Amino acid sequence: MSQATHIYDFYRREIYRIGWRVQYQAKKVRTRECPLYDYEPSNINFAAISEQKIWVEQLMQDLPPQGKVIIEKIYLKGLTEAEVAKQLNISQQAVNKWKRKMIHQLSQISNC
Repeated sequence: MSQATHIYDFYRREIYRIGWRVQYQAKKVRTRECPLYDYEPSNINFAAISEQKIWVEQLMQDLPPQGKVIIEKIYLKGLTEAEVAKQLNISQQAVNKWKRKMIHQLSQISNC
């Protein structure tokens, strides 16, 4: 009985560790993206916030439709890559590639 109890405790601890790692990785992925409009420091006035929102909307107009949808869902609505992938019926890797491509394109547009 003690050996069976020992084996049971060993696997219970391993399952607990695996669950903890999965939750930790999910938290890292979830917190990696920061929705754009959720962060509004108190020292910026209403006019500056409005100008930033208008500027973001103007930048977004130059993106392809698929990229625009992905950027809006991740950064403006605060969804994770997995949630966006599920909604659009594409892989999470495809969402990640689109996101990186669109961010690169936005940085090129904004630096001109």
